[in-house]
Amino acid sequence: MSSTMPKATDARKWYVIDAAGVPMGHTAAKAASILRGKHKPTFAPHADCGDFVIIVNAEKAVLTGKKLTQKKYRHHTGWVGHLKETSYEKLMQENPEFAMKLAVKGMLPDTVIGRKALTRVRIFRGAEHNHEAQKPEAWTL
Repeated sequence: MSSTMPKATDARKWYVIDAAGVPMGHTAAKAASILRGKHKPTFAPHADCGDFVIIVNAEKAVLTGKKLTQKKYRHHTGWVGHLKETSYEKLMQENPEFAMKLAVKGMLPDTVIGRKALTRVRIFRGAEHNHEAQKPEAWTL
């Protein structure tokens, strides 16, 4: 009996996930699963066989508990004493696409496959996106 090995050159499908009213972590987890290709019967952890994901309504995603006020996004500029800190309340108002991208990035592996998978996610603030030509299918959570 022979088994098939998935190839990265296989046709990739496009899916749309609506994040309105859904916790950000649920949306990010489902998007990461699709980006890895775990929903396919031909999934292999060593192969990049995932699909494209479009996340719409990122500004309407919900942060549960006290995350909106207590959770912080921190990054260092590389200069001495320049640790920058932003609350998620401010981040969700100014740049909800970046907050959603951070959530998806955190659910992907820290490998070459994970970094490559992150390039296949498209995140939009509102309900409109510019990928109608790819004929995306709606993914229900």
